[in-house]
Amino acid sequence: MNAVVAAVGLMLVLSLCRVHVVVAMIIGAFAGGLIGGLGMEGTLGAFNSGLGGGATVALSYALLGAFAVAISKSGLAHALADRALVLVDRREAGQGGALKWVLIGLLLAVAISSQNILPIHIAFVPLLVPPLLYVFTRLQIDRRLIACVITFGLITPYMFLPVGFGGIFLKEILLANVAKAGVDVSGVNVTQAMALPALGMVFGLAVAVFVSYRRKRVYSATAPVPGEHGKTPFSPKSLVVAALAVAAAFAVQLWLDSMIIGALVGFVIFSASGVVRWKEADDLFTEGMKMMAMIGFIMITASGFAEVMKATGEVKTLVDASADWIGHSKAIGALLMLLVGLLVTMGIGSSFSTVPIIAAIFVPLGMQLGFSPLAIVSLIGTAGALGDAGSPASDSTLGPTAGLNADGQHNHIWDTVVPTFVHYNLPLLAFGWAAAMVL
Repeated sequence: MNAVVAAVGLMLVLSLCRVHVVVAMIIGAFAGGLIGGLGMEGTLGAFNSGLGGGATVALSYALLGAFAVAISKSGLAHALADRALVLVDRREAGQGGALKWVLIGLLLAVAISSQNILPIHIAFVPLLVPPLLYVFTRLQIDRRLIACVITFGLITPYMFLPVGFGGIFLKEILLANVAKAGVDVSGVNVTQAMALPALGMVFGLAVAVFVSYRRKRVYSATAPVPGEHGKTPFSPKSLVVAALAVAAAFAVQLWLDSMIIGALVGFVIFSASGVVRWKEADDLFTEGMKMMAMIGFIMITASGFAEVMKATGEVKTLVDASADWIGHSKAIGALLMLLVGLLVTMGIGSSFSTVPIIAAIFVPLGMQLGFSPLAIVSLIGTAGALGDAGSPASDSTLGPTAGLNADGQHNHIWDTVVPTFVHYNLPLLAFGWAAAMVL
């Protein structure tokens, strides 16, 4: 059995059985390493060497958690929630029935903007989502719907719009690696290549919003949210400081391209202004880091898992085996390339890391099968994006969970991973395959 297939399959099965995803990834990594012939020492060495790759992201999320708690302390989050609750009360009195759609539209717009207009990725989730949990509870909005909305906004823009993170994925990674593998991409319109796969994401979002999760779901309104102990008072000063801290954090992040420094600057502004008292700063910082600890440990473990998969050398074996099945059929070839991309990305957890791995092998295969340069770009781009939604180790699923589970009522696997896998990966497979056949 291929080591990558075994490792990813075991990790997914254990996760679905409610084994913690960190434990599932460790077991999957060691199983894959042993099957791949690395031995115990080789597997452990590869796993340990890969752990450092996730440290930066883990520290970034921990600091963002601390920053989110500081914002909660300022009262800005409560001011936002209070305004939303007024609208909820009006709704219950027979007015403002569109509030649910306003909130969904707001989250969708912010998530999309986080990839291009203000490229902060998932940094907005711990700032915006936890304060709204009580509002979601009052409105009985299914949080699986919110997870699907946020994940859509985190993935679709970078796989379709060549600005912000999309500029990195589409131009610096996708086109660059396809060109490096021997395809002339000078006349390729990458937006045109990815338009049909992106439409598959839109289809999945529409199904989630209007079919799967349109019904109400009951949550406990008394579950505590970290950083929110009763009613937090706020004043014009605290709100101004909070707005300044948020603006400064975003500006520094864009300037230095560092979530760590951006979140730290925001936290320092809160402390220096007196909104967060110096004697409380240590406890608040620790509380915020605890809130984001799980996502950090998952990202660190995912880096170790990915390093073991690379060390086995069986990603290439998996691709070569797929090529043997293809023969000269373009239809079968397109489908198998997409399925391998799905499997690899779900294991690694990053579409940005998947494209360089698969492009070097899939591009010559696509040329041999007679695919056009536009179709090859579409295939490789879709194969890379597949699995970003629905992977237990992807920040596109971990981010929404970190915000929606702040009160302990949202399960990462069953409430985020499974819904996003069903609603996005399946349409991406269909629409990506169709794009390869018509382009």
